Amino acid sequence: MNEAFLAIINPAAGGGRCRDQVGAALERLRKSGLTIETVETNAAGDASRLARSAYGRGYRKFIAVGGDGTSYEIVNGLFPDSQSSSGDSARVPTLAFLPLGTGNSFLRDFGDPKAPDRGLENAMRSLETGRSQDCDVLRLTHKQGELYYINLASVGFAADVAAMRHRQFMGLGHAGYLLAIFVSLARLKRRPFPVRVDGAGEFDARPCLFLTFNNSKFTGGTMMIAPDAVTDDGLIEYVRWGPIGRLGLILNLSTLYDGTHTRHPLAERRAVRRVDFRLDGPVDVMIDGEVLSLECQSIDVLPAALRVVV
Repeated sequence: MNEAFLAIINPAAGGGRCRDQVGAALERLRKSGLTIETVETNAAGDASRLARSAYGRGYRKFIAVGGDGTSYEIVNGLFPDSQSSSGDSARVPTLAFLPLGTGNSFLRDFGDPKAPDRGLENAMRSLETGRSQDCDVLRLTHKQGELYYINLASVGFAADVAAMRHRQFMGLGHAGYLLAIFVSLARLKRRPFPVRVDGAGEFDARPCLFLTFNNSKFTGGTMMIAPDAVTDDGLIEYVRWGPIGRLGLILNLSTLYDGTHTRHPLAERRAVRRVDFRLDGPVDVMIDGEVLSLECQSIDVLPAALRVVV
């Protein structure tokens, strides 16, 4: 087994900020005594391919250098190959982070969420001190296969905003995100996504604004969509917001950033082990910052399937 960290670098992350800063960050880590090898991505999907290949060659320690999309791809390269039904700890991979991308939502669960500028410093200190902990991995099964994530998956309004931003306003930065929110508000959809949790009862087909299935608290950088989520409890934090109207959403938009939206009369939250879907066809899904059109079938948990350096 190779004891070196493999840093998988997306040089284009953060609008090129990653390319400018990664050299100094890696030099500091190597001076602290860490053995680090590097590879770079050139296109979407490269990080998954590189991680899968390296895991097969005996690497067990990885550093995601970029944003949420880079870590998402690495996780999907490590799974399902690293799964072990026998509890073999030698198969459990370790994932560290150098957050040099645009969005780094997962890391906000660790350290001081009020100091996002310290994200890189905290991540480097964690690597230097070897500070790590178990992390669950959530598995989304859909009609064409399986996807794995450590942050969240969402359908409804949040996915509508993300889809619009990715498909129409991606080149506008934060302004594109705000524009996507305004357009999605104007086209506000409240529709059913029939789900059943932990195999109990009938499918819930009530119209809603959004459903999220979370492993960690934050999304979109600073939005605390699942304030009660815990990354190593073996559970999915399921948050549902019912058919709130356009004015109600505008008046309550700020509560999505401090987590108090879960106290709204139309909001519900539960910690569950499994979610099953009964959809008529593919829907837009936001999963760890990526937007995909999927016919979801189920979500379950792989407890403590990953070690994260945080």
